[in-house]
Amino acid sequence: MAGVLLDGVAELKPLTILGVTGSIGKQTLDVARALRTEVAGIAAYRGSNQLLAIARELPAARVVVVAPSESEREQYLAALGSRVGFGQDELLALAAVPERIVINGVVGAAGLAPTVAGLRAGNRVALANKESLVAGGPVVVAAAASGEGEIIPVDSEHSALWQCLVGEQAAAVRRLILTASGGPFRGRTKDELRAVSVQDALAHPTWNMGPRITIDSATLMNKAFEVIEAHYLYAIPYDRIDVVVHPQSVVHSLVEFVDGTLKAELGDPDMRVPIQYAITYPERHQGPLDTFDLVGTTLDFEAPDRDVFPCLELGYWAGRTGRSAPAVLNAADEVAVAAFLAERIPFAAIADVVASTLNRVPVVDLSSVADVLAVDGEARKVAAEYVEVTERAG
Repeated sequence: MAGVLLDGVAELKPLTILGVTGSIGKQTLDVARALRTEVAGIAAYRGSNQLLAIARELPAARVVVVAPSESEREQYLAALGSRVGFGQDELLALAAVPERIVINGVVGAAGLAPTVAGLRAGNRVALANKESLVAGGPVVVAAAASGEGEIIPVDSEHSALWQCLVGEQAAAVRRLILTASGGPFRGRTKDELRAVSVQDALAHPTWNMGPRITIDSATLMNKAFEVIEAHYLYAIPYDRIDVVVHPQSVVHSLVEFVDGTLKAELGDPDMRVPIQYAITYPERHQGPLDTFDLVGTTLDFEAPDRDVFPCLELGYWAGRTGRSAPAVLNAADEVAVAAFLAERIPFAAIADVVASTLNRVPVVDLSSVADVLAVDGEARKVAAEYVEVTERAG
């Protein structure tokens, strides 16, 4: 039974951190240290020295390495003994340990299965893995219902919407408004984007993130994904989910109510805040940021340029189409972004690869993780073919 801490915040369940060596994982460790809460399980894709150092810092934690090399397997067995496990099955078993808060910071479609496993076990899943809802929205919603688990979003925008909706009635919501920084290319024309470099696209003006999500921010695909996430998280139709560009990234998102009231969540851009809220919800705890100074703060808003950044419209189309279309959107984007980062295709071709893949891959129903992965695999194959065609065309 949960106790009560001296400051009045309910005692927290132990944490399981998936993707512990990534940006979300490392910031979750910072939050856990500040909250003085137990980290009972950690997982990463490969067995890096960084993961080993974290494992040694947490001597009671179960450790999972999903795809170790043979030398990494030997190294970890020698260092950690029986508290280390290897492979996908061990990852799913870790996510399914009951009475845990599972922070899913896994990158890509690989994060879907542990999301489902955690929800079916009745756990709270603090979700930073966009692909879980984008690619497998119907499957995730069903898993949450069947296992009595709960999803608390970690993305700053969805955490903002969540906080604005606490205590409100669904019928009172007119629309959800997601804010976007606009990325490094806000205000550019199509012609100006033809020759941008990988380094240009990775120079995000506000957030320090991994390469794929940074490129997705530059194309506005990241905002397209968030629109689809919002649909599944809040059961709001797409024609009531809007996007505005807000370059200061102070307002993290807003909710408009039927009486005309706007409620917004504001603050400095720091992912530790939504991570901590997802862990402590519905309570609040002393956080990592100083008092926010409104004096001198300027807030600007503008409409996104859907012509220059067509990925946003592709996201709306996939979301409205539903079924497997968002899974195709995600897989094609991941392939296209990887090709751009490898300097195989130009920046503007990312949207072309995604659009071509959406047009070619049939839309089907999704009822299981296996269904989602099958669509994901087919979409990646098709997208890779379009990348090759684009690369040959020069």
